[in-house]
Amino acid sequence: MPITTVVFDAYGTLFDVNAAAMQTAKDPAHADVADIWPALARDWRLKQLQYTWLRTVAGRHCDFWQVTQDGLDWAMEAHGLTSLTTRARLLELYRELAAYPEVAAMLATLKQQDKATAILSNGSHDMLQGAVTSAQIGDVLDAVLSVEDVGVFKPHARVYDLIGIHFGCAKDNVLFVSSNGWDAAGAAGYGFQTAWVNRAGEPMDRLYASPQHVLSDLSTIPELA
Repeated sequence: MPITTVVFDAYGTLFDVNAAAMQTAKDPAHADVADIWPALARDWRLKQLQYTWLRTVAGRHCDFWQVTQDGLDWAMEAHGLTSLTTRARLLELYRELAAYPEVAAMLATLKQQDKATAILSNGSHDMLQGAVTSAQIGDVLDAVLSVEDVGVFKPHARVYDLIGIHFGCAKDNVLFVSSNGWDAAGAAGYGFQTAWVNRAGEPMDRLYASPQHVLSDLSTIPELA
């Protein structure tokens, strides 16, 4: 069936999750991050994701902002960082992450093709609104959907259900796009057509389903839709 709806994960897919640490490292006021920011960003992201999975398995949901703070606190302690000022700056910048360079033009092209576009994210509503506003892409998105409406994190099926509920479309009318291999696999297993944006050139996850498309960035998404 034809693609009518293109849905994107937010963090790591549209928005660069390394940007907060990278920008903080450029500020002389936060010299403690200057030499370690890539490892800090990596560990922050890893713990953030691990905590979503663990909370889902345990049935202990909280919003993504809490998970984001908890992941940062673990990463900072692991790297010997104790500055509350640095912590506050990292969190401030996370609320206004930069979009990847190709995002705005890619979304505009999809709208020219009369595709419905949306975000489906673990992020809370206020986090997502901040990122969308900062990136100035609200005018090329038809919806911003959050797991907070179902109280469980991806890749639970109830999260992917939100797309059909909102748009009234069949699963095979949806192209779901994520930079997270596990999320792309989860969406493929759910029944969506999927694209994995593998920016880091990682191996494919060994899971119960695989994405139909593997891309290095988002620029060719309109060709798939």
